[in-house]
Amino acid sequence: MSEPTCVHDTFVLEYSYPNPSERVFAAFADTARKQRWYAESKVHDIETFKMEFRVGGAEVARYRLSEDTPFPGVILSSESTYQDIVPNQRIVLAQTMTMGDRRISSALITLEFLVTGQGCDLVFTHQAAFFEGADGPEMRKDGWRQLFTRLGDSLAVA
Repeated sequence: MSEPTCVHDTFVLEYSYPNPSERVFAAFADTARKQRWYAESKVHDIETFKMEFRVGGAEVARYRLSEDTPFPGVILSSESTYQDIVPNQRIVLAQTMTMGDRRISSALITLEFLVTGQGCDLVFTHQAAFFEGADGPEMRKDGWRQLFTRLGDSLAVA
């Protein structure tokens, strides 16, 4: 039997934020807010970040990786389509990622916003196929962990 051409993986991350679910949801729904915690970084320059937050709408992010990364100058792209949105409760999107001219993954991402007595629990489910040359499930999980930490920091400030 030949080697598989992709690796399938599912992971779930859960975070609790001391903010109302409306505020946590807004950090995903508002383009300017999302760009601050999700797209801006010291390891890349943003070439494009735009989103049309509606069912069927697209989100496009293109970054040029910095000189101090393993892939200096390479373009990393993420293109998503919103599949389902229930305000303050759920977001589902289909996402593909490309590095340079190579597709590295396709994913179905579900975010659930659960009201708690202390604020909001965020349940993030990432189901993906990683293709040849991809960063792989563990690196992707680590990337999302870093993003959710940044989300928490942005919610504490705003």
